[in-house]
Amino acid sequence: MTPADILLVNRLADAAGQAIQPFFRSTYLHETKTDASPVTEADRAAESAIRRILDAECPRDGILGEEFGEKAGTSGRRWIIDPIDGTVSFMAGRPIFGTLIALLEDGWPVLGVIDQCISGERWIGATGMGTTLNGKIASTRACRELAEASLATSGPQYFSQHDGDHFMALAAQTAHKRMLFGGDCYNYALLASGHIDIVVEAGLKLHDFAALVPVVEGAGGMMCDWNGEMLNVGSDGHVIALGDPARMEDVVEALACNH
Repeated sequence: MTPADILLVNRLADAAGQAIQPFFRSTYLHETKTDASPVTEADRAAESAIRRILDAECPRDGILGEEFGEKAGTSGRRWIIDPIDGTVSFMAGRPIFGTLIALLEDGWPVLGVIDQCISGERWIGATGMGTTLNGKIASTRACRELAEASLATSGPQYFSQHDGDHFMALAAQTAHKRMLFGGDCYNYALLASGHIDIVVEAGLKLHDFAALVPVVEGAGGMMCDWNGEMLNVGSDGHVIALGDPARMEDVVEALACNH
């Protein structure tokens, strides 16, 4: 990962945003995928815009995108794209979706972007550098104990019964009257900026979490699976994001993860 990659990822996010903006709160084609999730004309336009630039400028790099699948590479580098994380929010006209772009080296995320093109907010995290929000340093906040923690997740409908029971066991130990549902990747961005303490999800795919790791960790936070293990290409989609890494053992214990 080089300074040139950070310049490039900004251009990729710009291109995606320009593709998405004309469709927001407008008319567009959409359909339901085989996994019952929606996809829109905007999702595909944004991923196509990113891929055009990568194909031209990084032809040896691999690409994995939610909408157009895998392109094998030979460089040991791989770009992971979720053009609209939070398509349901996008379709509802809620500006809390985001474009996620990550660069992986040897299977580990070293660069990540969360871009919200409607509000004009862009979080960038990279290994060895502090996370920024629109060029200014972003920082997570301290959390002295679980009872004071705000907890967020995209929604209860995304948990199995088993995982949902574990999540609610954690929720019972947090400031549960301040629990947040909805938000997808935007929750992790807000955690990186010190507004949320914990995000917990299950069933995420690589394109859902790869970009989040450098953003959260570069802001002073931590991401891991429900066993406390670091996230990589082999992770099973059970994800914890912590603004204060000191709470990691508390959260893992509260989840009582034995799946």
